[in-house]
Amino acid sequence: MSEAVPTPADASPPQPVRQWDPAAPLHLLAMDAGTSELTVAVGQWQAGRAGAGEAPAVQAYAGAGSAQSSATLIPVVLQLLQQTGLALPQLDAIAFGAGPGSFTGLRTACSVAQGLALGAELPLLPLDTLMVTAEDYRSRHPLQPGDTVWALLDARMDEIYVAGWRWQPLPGGAPHWESLQDAVLVRPEDLLAVPGLTAEAVCAGNVQAVYGERLPLQVAYAMPVAEAMLRLAPALLQQGQAVDAALALPRYVRNKVAQTTVEREAARAAAGKA
Repeated sequence: MSEAVPTPADASPPQPVRQWDPAAPLHLLAMDAGTSELTVAVGQWQAGRAGAGEAPAVQAYAGAGSAQSSATLIPVVLQLLQQTGLALPQLDAIAFGAGPGSFTGLRTACSVAQGLALGAELPLLPLDTLMVTAEDYRSRHPLQPGDTVWALLDARMDEIYVAGWRWQPLPGGAPHWESLQDAVLVRPEDLLAVPGLTAEAVCAGNVQAVYGERLPLQVAYAMPVAEAMLRLAPALLQQGQAVDAALALPRYVRNKVAQTTVEREAARAAAGKA
């Protein structure tokens, strides 16, 4: 099992920026490109609704992600803003999937979010993609306070990103997750070596179809989609988690982004024997 590799994003806490008033209307843009799927969404709350944990009115997009997102992300953002009747400066913040995930996809989402935010003088809200995956699962599977969800996303190179999250809604019902196990990289067969993860745990992510019988547990389908980000964002904004656009960084759990030809052939041979 490989431990998370510290990065500047891990080493320093988010810097405070201007506070959002929970009694005011809220307009947010959210995006994630760290997996094989690109998702973008614009959410709008009427005055006082976001602070009470209510769902927003949403315009959303889903398409090919990772490397392909570099060509489509900005046009999609502009299209969604046009559909909602919002200009970029009318947004209150931009949320993006900061990782872990695809190296190219994370950099694309971060750089686009930074460029848009700097031009419109908006704060950024970097979101952990594994936490967002747990939230996407919760949208289809009601949880009780204190329930735990383990989020698992395909890291390719025959490894999986894994993190544990406890569902602990805030007073009033606003969505909120507490970290139980920070993100680590593991091989599919080694999942049960992650502290606290058992074969009976509730697990969600995109790895079941990829690794199948190699997994020592069952994983329900979930993804770090932009609509899940919108549900989490208001409470995180109230907690001061937004940062100045110039300080936002992707979070990498792996410092090696590609396999050699020999490693790829060995992985294919191992998969064929499984």
